Amino acid sequence: MLIVIGGMIGLGKTSLGEFLAKDLDAKMYYESVNDNPILPLYYTATPKEIEEKRYPFLLQLYFLNSRFETIKDAANNSKKGFSVIDRSIYEDWYFAKINYDLGRMNDLEFSIYKKLLDNMMAEIEEIPQKAPDLMVYLTGSFETVLKRINSRGREFELDPELVSYYKTLWNGYSDWLKNFYKASDVITIDMDKYDVVNSLEDRNEVLNIIKEKLNKVKKSLK
Repeated sequence: MLIVIGGMIGLGKTSLGEFLAKDLDAKMYYESVNDNPILPLYYTATPKEIEEKRYPFLLQLYFLNSRFETIKDAANNSKKGFSVIDRSIYEDWYFAKINYDLGRMNDLEFSIYKKLLDNMMAEIEEIPQKAPDLMVYLTGSFETVLKRINSRGREFELDPELVSYYKTLWNGYSDWLKNFYKASDVITIDMDKYDVVNSLEDRNEVLNIIKEKLNKVKKSLK
């Protein structure tokens, strides 16, 4: 089975994905963050540098390529067992659209991006396991988002000027889920209520909620 962990930056997708993958004896697929040469530049660039270097467009292309490779491999692996993806290609459009709406990507860049994404999604449709079985969507208050971004301490994410960007992402994320994500069943976990990193009780409760949902999805596929 193929499971994707989605939701706002900072809410614990990677940590929960790791715990879930260990519990299910699944293969974990990480979002390309620590090895991403463009992401720090994207977060720390001045408006002038963004305009000149086109970092948002480059970043979206980098992520799109990385997520395309990931979901193809994860889909094939899920035929043998479980695969867990830390944010998938299905969310990539939302980040590109935010950059476009903020004026960080121009019309031509966004058009090129959308055509490339459409071509990739068409190819994904040809894969036997062509969509996730379950989206685990993490939600939470904006205060929780900021607190956890600060607590994990990635230096390039901590600039106070990024707060308005995070707020823009946060404001529209649930609308994206409701209006655009149609690939699979969804289970929503409110991360205001759970601390899966520091509380074993919370972690086990969340894992049990997810596994219960997975069992229902399995039955529906039979």
